[in-house]
Amino acid sequence: MPTDVLVLGAGMVGTCTALQLARRGHSVALVDRQAPGRETSYGNAGIIQREAVEPYAFPREWSAFFNAAFKRGPDVNYHLDALPAVVPRLYRYWHESAPGRYAAIALDYSRLIEHCLTEHDALIFESGAGDLVRKEGFRVGFRTEAAMDAAVESATDLQRRYGLGLALLDGDAMADAEPGLHARLAGALHWLDPWSVSDPGALVDRYAQRFIDLGGQVAQGDAASLRPEAGGWQVQTADGPLQARHAVIALGPWAAELTSTLGYRLPLFVKRGYHRHYRGGPGLNLPLLDAERALVIAPMAAGMRITTGAEFARVGAPATPVQLGKAETAARELIELPEPVEAVPWLGNRPCTVDMKPVMGPAPKHAGLWFNFGHSHQGFTLGPVSGRLLAEMIEGSRPLVDPAPFAPARF
Repeated sequence: MPTDVLVLGAGMVGTCTALQLARRGHSVALVDRQAPGRETSYGNAGIIQREAVEPYAFPREWSAFFNAAFKRGPDVNYHLDALPAVVPRLYRYWHESAPGRYAAIALDYSRLIEHCLTEHDALIFESGAGDLVRKEGFRVGFRTEAAMDAAVESATDLQRRYGLGLALLDGDAMADAEPGLHARLAGALHWLDPWSVSDPGALVDRYAQRFIDLGGQVAQGDAASLRPEAGGWQVQTADGPLQARHAVIALGPWAAELTSTLGYRLPLFVKRGYHRHYRGGPGLNLPLLDAERALVIAPMAAGMRITTGAEFARVGAPATPVQLGKAETAARELIELPEPVEAVPWLGNRPCTVDMKPVMGPAPKHAGLWFNFGHSHQGFTLGPVSGRLLAEMIEGSRPLVDPAPFAPARF
C-alpha cells in the first residue's frame, strides 16, 4: 500500500501524530533512529498536566535573574559555550513573557491543554494502557508559609478562570496524605485534574503498538535524509527509501537542525533536564513538585524519579548533572532516598520556542511538509491533541482547535 504520510520522530508527539492519522484511515510510516519513546518522552515527570493552562513564562523578577546568572539554585544551569546562541533566544522569550503579550499566549495555550485528558483518554483506552495511569492529580508542596500563601492566590485565580480542580492542604493534611515525608511542609496545592503515569516511555510504546495494530509502519531511519521527491517526500531507512505525499517533522529538540537545512530559521532553543530513580524506602503516593527547590519527586515503576530544572547547553554536549546533585540533596530533606537505580543519570532535551507555543501546521516554503514540535515542558501532555490537530489539518477536516496561533508562518 502506498504511504500517505511520513512522520519523523517517535516521541510522544510524533507517535501520537502517526496514530491519529492511522485512526483516520491513512497509511503512515513512523521513522526514528531508535524505538518509540526513548528520548525526551521517556524522561519527564510522567504527568498529563491538565492544570498547566499557562506556559512557563520567563521570570520577571530581578532576584530570579541573578539567581540564575550566578547558578545559586537548582532550577537553572548553563554552559558558557552555549550562551552566544541561546541568549538572543532567551531575550525574545523574556520579551514575549511581558504581561500583555503573555496573556494572549496563555489564552491560545489553554485551548490546547483543555483537550489533553480527553485525547489521551481515547488513546489510553484503545491501547490498553489504563494500568499505567493514575487519575488522582499531583501536588505542589511548599516549605514556607510565605511561599504557600503567595502561590494560593495565583492558583485560586487559575482555578476560577479555567474551571480547574484544586484542593488546599495544610501541613497536617499533607502529612496525612504522604506519610513517607519525614519533614513537615507548610502545605500543598493538590491539582485534582492531572493524571500521572508510572512509566512514560511505556505509554508511548503502547500508543506505538496501537499504531502498528492499525496497519502503521515503524521504520528505523535518519530524519536528516529527508528530501523533496516528485509530488512528495522521501527518507532513507534501514530497509530502503520510503516515499509519501506528506512528511511531518516531529523531532522535538532535533527539529531545528533539520528545518534549518530546508531553509527555515525558527527561533527555537533547548532546555536540558536530568532524572534518576531510587528504589526502596516509603516514598510518595503522588508526584510532588517541591516549589521552592525546583524539583519533582514522582513515583514510577522503576522507583522514585527525581527530575531537575532547566540546563542550557548545546544538544549533544557532555552531561553536567550539578542540578541533579542539588535536587538529590533537597529531596533527601523530604523523603528517604536509597542508592540510585541507574549508575549514570538520564539526560534529555526539551524543545522550546521563544513565544512558548508549539509550532504546528504547514511549512511555509514546501508543499506537503508539516511541522509539529516546540512543545517545551508539555510534549507528553499535548501529544494526542497536537497529533489530532495536525491530522485534521493534513486531511483538510475541521480542526478541534483553531490552528492559526501555532502556525509556523508566525515566525
